Amino acid sequence: MVGHNSKAGKIVRYILTTLLMLVMIYPFIYLVLNSFAAWDQVDKKLIPTEFTTRSWDWLFGNSVVAAPAPWIHAFINTIIVSTIATGLMLLFGLMVGYALAKVDFKGKKLVNNAILFQMFFPAIILLIPQFLMITDFGLLDTYAGMIIPTMLSLWAVFMYTNFFKAIPDTLIEAAKLDGASDMKILFRVVLPMSKSITTVIFLFLFTDRWTNLLWDMLVTKSDGTVTLNVLISQMFGPYATYPGPMYAASVLLTLPLIILFLFFSKKFQEGMQFTLK
Repeated sequence: MVGHNSKAGKIVRYILTTLLMLVMIYPFIYLVLNSFAAWDQVDKKLIPTEFTTRSWDWLFGNSVVAAPAPWIHAFINTIIVSTIATGLMLLFGLMVGYALAKVDFKGKKLVNNAILFQMFFPAIILLIPQFLMITDFGLLDTYAGMIIPTMLSLWAVFMYTNFFKAIPDTLIEAAKLDGASDMKILFRVVLPMSKSITTVIFLFLFTDRWTNLLWDMLVTKSDGTVTLNVLISQMFGPYATYPGPMYAASVLLTLPLIILFLFFSKKFQEGMQFTLK
């Protein structure tokens, strides 16, 4: 009787888990289905019955219905800005985190407390000062203007600092006795040990920068620098009559993030286990 109840409980849990998973992934399924749906069925049916590549053709500039916005160029802009900004955030987070965890210097405690203190402030309060700074330096509507204000992540510094504190000091001292400098220790010894936490930090930072809308809307003023998320937000204006392409563009924006999470899923799980300790 106990075994029967246990088996029934497992079946119920599996059913509930499956239903919850379907609820969570259905919005993306809905995006994909409507990106391939016939235009007269977009947002008209829960599951379209007629499919076409018309929305994707429009997105890639192969339609004569209307002059499409520069979607592919915006997608490339998003890749460039997100990749460079995330790389810089990882680099600075790695270096500052290592210094705070393993290097003794004057004012170390003050710097650490200042970082923790600033993490409590919402990023939006810095929006106007950053915008004025970018404008004064003539970086408005440039890649540099989109990247520089976002190239330092205090959260990345905080995560790396806590991870590096768990690395035995004896390992660092042994490397120094062999004549290794702090930079060599960081990139040759410490970084290879930090793959899991680096994966977690990378995925969160890249996702945040990839979907950053507010800053990109302020800085970008032309098709040359516009990012995909900004372009999608603009579809509710002149392109609102073309919901199919809007869904196709949304799939284009979401798909790279899903691929990244699937590709790094093992390292991500390992890194999350450390963060939850």
